[in-house]
Amino acid sequence: MNDRIAQKAPAEPSRRDILYIATGAAAVVAAGGMVWPLISQMNPDASTRALASTEVDLSAIPLGQIVTVKWRGKPVFIRHRTPEEIKAAEDVPLAELPDPEPDSKRVQKPEWLVIVGVCTHLGCIPTGKAGEFDGWFCPCHGSTYDLSGRIRSGPAPSNLEVPQYAFLSDTKIKIG
Repeated sequence: MNDRIAQKAPAEPSRRDILYIATGAAAVVAAGGMVWPLISQMNPDASTRALASTEVDLSAIPLGQIVTVKWRGKPVFIRHRTPEEIKAAEDVPLAELPDPEPDSKRVQKPEWLVIVGVCTHLGCIPTGKAGEFDGWFCPCHGSTYDLSGRIRSGPAPSNLEVPQYAFLSDTKIKIG
C-alpha cells in the first residue's frame, strides 16, 4: 500500500482550490487596507517630528556669550566658552562635586558647552552667568551650577543634562 501512495502523482488544483486561494488573498489585502489607517494614525504628526531635532548656527555666538534655543519644548543653553572658562571648568577637583563628572565628558569641543537649561531639582530655568561659579544659578531654590553645568551647591541632585548633539560642521550643530 505504501508503494501505491509514493507512486501517485500530485493532484492538479481544481477550480475550487484556486477560488479558495484567491478569496483568502483578497481577504488578507482587505484586512490590511482596513488596519493600515489605524496604525498610521498613531505616528507623530509633522509638527512633532520637526521638534525632534534642531540645527544651530554657532558662528553668530560671540566668545563668552550664552544663547538659548528651544528643543522639544525645553531651553537649551549653548555657551561659547573662553579659554579661561575652559581652564576653570577643567581644573575643578572631582572630589568637590556632588555629581562628579569631568568637563571633557560633557563637551565634544571644549569651547562649546551644550546643556538642557532645566534645573534638576524642580524643573526651573536657571539664569546664566550667575552664581558663585559664574555658571548658572536657579533662583527658585538656590542651586548653583559651574561653567560646565555641574551642580556645585544647593538642593539639585544632579548636573544639568547634556542633550544628544553632533557637529555638522565647525559652525553648525544638530541637537537631537
